[in-house]
Amino acid sequence: MNTTVEPVTGRIHSWDLSTGVDGPGTRFVLFLSGCPLRCLYCANPDTWHMRDGKPATVDEVVTEIERYRPFITTAGGGVTLTGGEALLQPAFTAAIFHRCKELGLHTVLDTSGFLGARASDELLADTDLVLLDIKSFDVRTYRKLTGGDLAPTLTFATRLDRLGVPVWIRYVLVPGWTDDPAAIDGLGTFLAGLGNVDRVDVLPFHKLGAHKYDALGIPFPLRDTPTPDANLTERVREQFREHGLRAL
Repeated sequence: MNTTVEPVTGRIHSWDLSTGVDGPGTRFVLFLSGCPLRCLYCANPDTWHMRDGKPATVDEVVTEIERYRPFITTAGGGVTLTGGEALLQPAFTAAIFHRCKELGLHTVLDTSGFLGARASDELLADTDLVLLDIKSFDVRTYRKLTGGDLAPTLTFATRLDRLGVPVWIRYVLVPGWTDDPAAIDGLGTFLAGLGNVDRVDVLPFHKLGAHKYDALGIPFPLRDTPTPDANLTERVREQFREHGLRAL
């Protein structure tokens, strides 16, 4: 009887080391390939398609992580899985996180929450922190901005609260798209009703990924959209603070 267990494999775009933007401390950040959304401001269109990624096994990924383990643990960091969308490959993501926890490493899942239903309770038990990207709290704006539906993300946020998984909210501020005061107040009210939201990061829209669109020969939809100024950014942060949330 053949009892050989096939290794869990996935498709990855790249990895990097970062500090301060992908979770606490210095982190090994793994970018997985594939995403179901098409956010108009996406800075990584080169991660949209799984077919463009390179295959890798969990063992190969963990071997790479272990090379940096002393450095990232000393720096109070860990491992972040992002993309693309890490939950497009839930078995691969779950296996990596489980191995990371066996190594005593802090784990962060960066996700839109759109595929939150694919995250098993076992995967979330091995997740120390979720960076949850909520693109807009207005249903119609969310659809125009991402091509997807808002409801799965809110359902996932509620589930994370029920499971007690800490969350940092990421909110990209795009003038003319996500700066509507009423929508921001609605999101603030929703988040204030959860007990697991440690902070809200208001991230000013930027165009640093525009060259990637040029290289891929596809239009960058928000090329002519202005970046938010300091006053607008602070106004939005203050709106979240008025709901008792820590906004950065």
